[in-house]
Amino acid sequence: MLEALKNLDQSFSNLPEFESKAAGMERLAEVLTAAAGRLRDNYPYFHPLYAGQMLKPPHPVARLAYALAMWINPNNHALDGGRATSAMEKEAVAEIAGMFGWKTFLGHLCGGGTMANLEALWVAGQMRPGKKILASEQAHYTHKRISGVLHLEFEAVGCDARGRMDANAVEKRVARGDVGTVVATLGTTATGSVDPLPDILALRDKHGFLVHADAAYGGYFVLAENLGEDAKRAFGKIGEADSIVIDPHKHGLQPYGCGCVLFRDPAVGRLYKHDSPYTYFSSAELHLGEISLECSRPGAAAAALWATQKLLPLVRGGEFAPGLERGREAALAFYEKLRADERFMTAFAPELDIIIFAPRAASVSDASALSRRIFEAAAKRDLHLAIAELPAIFWGDPAVRVKQDRETMTCLRSVLMKPEHFDWINRIWKLLAAATDESQGKRSSFA
Repeated sequence: MLEALKNLDQSFSNLPEFESKAAGMERLAEVLTAAAGRLRDNYPYFHPLYAGQMLKPPHPVARLAYALAMWINPNNHALDGGRATSAMEKEAVAEIAGMFGWKTFLGHLCGGGTMANLEALWVAGQMRPGKKILASEQAHYTHKRISGVLHLEFEAVGCDARGRMDANAVEKRVARGDVGTVVATLGTTATGSVDPLPDILALRDKHGFLVHADAAYGGYFVLAENLGEDAKRAFGKIGEADSIVIDPHKHGLQPYGCGCVLFRDPAVGRLYKHDSPYTYFSSAELHLGEISLECSRPGAAAAALWATQKLLPLVRGGEFAPGLERGREAALAFYEKLRADERFMTAFAPELDIIIFAPRAASVSDASALSRRIFEAAAKRDLHLAIAELPAIFWGDPAVRVKQDRETMTCLRSVLMKPEHFDWINRIWKLLAAATDESQGKRSSFA
């Protein structure tokens, strides 16, 4: 890092020297120590025993490149504020589009999946004015909220027993002719389920709506070679969607916030056209702010992404893809342990690296209460899971034999997205078993 900073500083060596007037430098160490103390009040997101939410540590090269760019603090809205990092963003985004087979496209980075999906639905609303947005009941809640912000009508359709959009329900709904866009989620945030994109694309060809692929979580799995057949078929078709969202700050090893939106047709750029009396005159080249709803954006995010993809290219069989595959192997191994243990009920096998499960109980209510107790007991052992409220029909297998006294079940959820999770499965299992036995009032063999 010091060598890189020297290299960067040398590029400005022709400038007259000056003394920085930053205020408060005499108390810098004191305040940084205080900040470190406050930051200790966090879960250990970086550690394999954190197996709860979608939190994956950035790669060291991403952290360092971000910090290096902060020496300049570029703004990627216009070339005036981010000359080098704007070029780096375009290169990095082209590499992401290349994962999906796109060479000609329009796209850019943004603050995260919410902003990326907002742009995609905004463009969809312009392309199909007055028509509805359709997504599954398990799609991210942001689609409904964004539709409201954009004054677009939104409607949710049902899911099958594996949390995937029901293609038959979509077919019946789009036949009315008032749907302009269907959102297909490739990796739902609750269960990691992958919507049947090939079926949805076939319906698009018949009915003429747009297809937006929300692959904010799952997009990078297009590089994985150990997916099930259904997921493999869906990811194999993602390049045929009209727009795609992917979040480098999830599986792309980036710091928050770094999202990305892509459009298959570059002509949608005309919808962004706007005038600025002071921003875009330093170059005739396209400024990123001219194809984005956001204005100021950190160029440091582009530098971090660019550096990471130079170190770990986005290609099948490269150094990046095995990390995805390892997380999926961890989820499958965990699923098999749960399925073989009479203390637990499994819903369905994971399609990516997210798994949902619940303690076996006489009723959905009992299982829900026990899930919360296990969640708390596991945390006391430094095993951090997540809880989710999901449709009880996900546990509708007659073999489960649980009384359906509630429509939803509070269950346990794990996101095993760190490659190290595979090596920690046995330890995670022992801690979970001990927490479960304690919650059920039993003496654990793992105590």
